[in-house]
Formats: sequence, C-alpha cells, structure tokens
Amino acid sequence: MSIIAAMAIPTRRPGGRTNRAAGPGDDHARRTELILLGFAMAVTVAGWLLTDAGQGVALDGTILRYAAGLAALFLVAHLAVRRFAAEADPLILPCVALLNGLGLVLISGLDAAEATDARSHGMPAPTADAANQMIWTAIGVLLFAGVLALLRDHRVLARYSYTTGLAGLVLLLIPAVLPARFSEVNGGKSWIMFHGFSVQPGEFAKVALLVFVAAYLVANRELFTSSGTRFLGMTFPRPRDIGPLLVVAGLAVVVLVVEKNLGFSLLIFGTVLAMVYIATNRVSWLLIGLAVFAVGCVIAYQLFGHVRVRVQTWRDPFATYYDTGYQISQSLFGLGTGGLFGTGLGAGRPQIVPFAKTDFIIATIGEELGLIGLTVVVILFLVITFRGFKAALAVGDPFGKLLAAGLSFSIGWQVFVVVGGVTKLIPLTGITTPFMSYGGSSLLANYIMVALVIRISHQARTPARSE
Repeated sequence: MSIIAAMAIPTRRPGGRTNRAAGPGDDHARRTELILLGFAMAVTVAGWLLTDAGQGVALDGTILRYAAGLAALFLVAHLAVRRFAAEADPLILPCVALLNGLGLVLISGLDAAEATDARSHGMPAPTADAANQMIWTAIGVLLFAGVLALLRDHRVLARYSYTTGLAGLVLLLIPAVLPARFSEVNGGKSWIMFHGFSVQPGEFAKVALLVFVAAYLVANRELFTSSGTRFLGMTFPRPRDIGPLLVVAGLAVVVLVVEKNLGFSLLIFGTVLAMVYIATNRVSWLLIGLAVFAVGCVIAYQLFGHVRVRVQTWRDPFATYYDTGYQISQSLFGLGTGGLFGTGLGAGRPQIVPFAKTDFIIATIGEELGLIGLTVVVILFLVITFRGFKAALAVGDPFGKLLAAGLSFSIGWQVFVVVGGVTKLIPLTGITTPFMSYGGSSLLANYIMVALVIRISHQARTPARSE
C-alpha cells in the first residue's frame, strides 16, 4: 500500500466524527505566531543597525522606514492567517519573515558596498536594489493574503490539474520562443522583458506543475502501484497510464535544458521524482529516476557546451580563475574569510562576488555571518520544510498530502541545490535562494507556495466537525 493511500484512510469515532489531527486553539497558535514575528522584526532591525555600523554609514530615518514598512506588511500577513487560516502552523510565517528580513538587510548592505566601491573608482553609484526588493516583498505579502482569502479549500485545485499542467508548460515555453533581446540574460533564455519590466515565468510554472503532478499521481496512484508490467522485480505502469506525467515533466525538463536553465531542470526533476516516491512508496521508482537522471546528464554533457563548461568549472574553478571560475572561486574565498563566526554584518567584502545579491547571497551570508550564521539560515529553511511535511502527514485528503509534501520538498531541495553550488558540492545551477535573493519572480512564487502550505496546514489542524 502506498504512503498516500495508507495515510488517506480516516478513522471514525462513535457518533460519526472523523478522527483527524487537531492542533491547538487558534488564539494560542496566533499569539505564538505574533510573538515570533516580533522577534523576527527585532532581529531584522538589529541586522540593519549592525550593517550600517560596520560600513560606517550614519544613522538616518531609512532604517526606521524599512523596519516600519516590513513590520506593517507582516502584520497584514498575520491578520490574513488569523482571519482565513486560524488553525495554521504558527512557525512557518515567522521563519519566512526572518529570512525575508535578513535578505533585505544583506541586499541593503550590498547596495551600500557597491556604491562605496563605485565612488572610490570615480564612477556613478549603481541603482540600489533594496527599495525594489521591499516593493516586491509588499506585493508578495499581499499575494500571500490574497491566496488565503480566495482559496478556502485547497482541494479545488485538483479539479484543474490538466489546466495547471498546460499553464506550466506554456509559461516555460514563452521565453524559448521569444527573441533573445526579450528573453536572454547572461546566456540563459528564462525571462520575459519589455520596456524595463522583467519576470521569470519559470518560477510560477513550478507551482503550476507541482499542482498538476500532485493531482495526477493521486488520481492514478493505483495504476502506479499495481497495474502494469513486472520486469527485474519492478512494476512499470502501462504507457497510456504514465504518458501524461512523462509528457509534462519531460517537456518541462527538455525546454529548461534548451533554455540553459539547468537549475530549474534539476529542481523540477528532483521534486517530481520525490513526489512519485511519496505517492507509491516504491524504491524502484527512485532507482529508475536516478538512472534516467544519469543518462540525461551524460547526454546533456555531450550535446550542450554550457553543460560541459559548468562541469569543468566545478571540477577545478581555479584553473579558469580569470574566466568561468572567477565567480565560484571568489565565493569560496568569501566563505573561507568568514570562517566560523563571520566578519560581521557590513564588515566583509561580499560585493566582489558576481551576482552576490541573487545567485550567491549564500556566499554573502557565509562571509559576514560565518558558518554559524549560515547554519542558522539553513535551519530556518529546514523548519519550513519539516512543518510542511507535518501538515502533509496530518491532512486528511491524499491531494493535500502530496501537494504539501511536494511544495515543502521543493523549498528544501532548492536550498540544497543553491548551497551545494555555492560551496562547490555540485555544479553551479544559477537558481536563487528562496525569500532571500534579490528578485521579484522568485519572491512572489515562493509566497504563493507558502500560502498553499499554510492553507493545507490549517485544514490539517482544524478540529473535526460533525458530518
């Protein structure tokens, strides 16, 4: 019996009530959430003060404006949870708030450092990004509240599984068919850019594809676990049964490879494989997936020059220090400089790492906060991931279980891929750190994902009602 099938069987109490996991009362959970949000805002303000002190920046009203704005936004998020998901897990939103706040602190510090470097070289200061990130945070929080207000039952999404799957593929295909001037940045075609506005549709495609995969696996779980042909001790579904999933997932990965968006390819493939394993509880699917992944890696290495460059740079970045290896080399130097305790906020030089605000914000954390600070950040992501899995275990419907598990795994998997690339554990992938890296598309998509997890968490923790 699959994990999803086993956990989907409710037990009944006398009197026709369903024995579902019931969490603590909404008042207690929401008070806990509000207290933790206050702590997150206090840490964020302290980080801003330390960053300005480390850079010798005179204190002004900017910090107060940022802090007040951020506190107001997360108060709105808290009130939305209190109103529309009162029984939801109280730890998820504070962890997101702290990560988002620390990301703003680091981006603000990088803005100041880049401006100082520009002035020392007699050049105009580049445009500051912290203000833009604050705007994207506001939109993300409002989107988070909107999802909670409009989506009162996550099971509604299962009705539109094929629609979301098609939407995900279309979002991925748009950059591929657009001319390079409208879609290509740093050699990768993953953007839509018009008149100063840019968006990465792949971030939203990820959410749509996860909804499709969850709904499809739940609707066809018996076909994946019992029907089909046995070969080498493993049961393979019939082609007509697994066809839609292979078409959607396969096309998504192929399109992303062609677009040179290797990070998203790995992210989607790994998440879909994990969801298949969760739905079937069969190790054979993991082995099949890993075999397919290995074959795909060999083929991609032979066919695509950018894949070979990534692998060769990963193997020895110092051999091409002044070319493709410069970025990862500087990242490793920064992590080494940070050591155990870090140089202190505002006291390092993370701005010399290319794309320090986006792909390499983990290197910024490692340099200024050290191994201890980086460990704390990873633990915050683990808390979000594990609390999402807890909601998946507790919720009563199979679709909610698999969707919560897929969304939670996706966040944790993305952090692993990012940290692995920055520390040279795996080749660089070019994806960003959720909630912390600069960029609107990633921030908005991740707030949608967190809203869905909180919605499912509310359903899982709501006391049973009479049928």
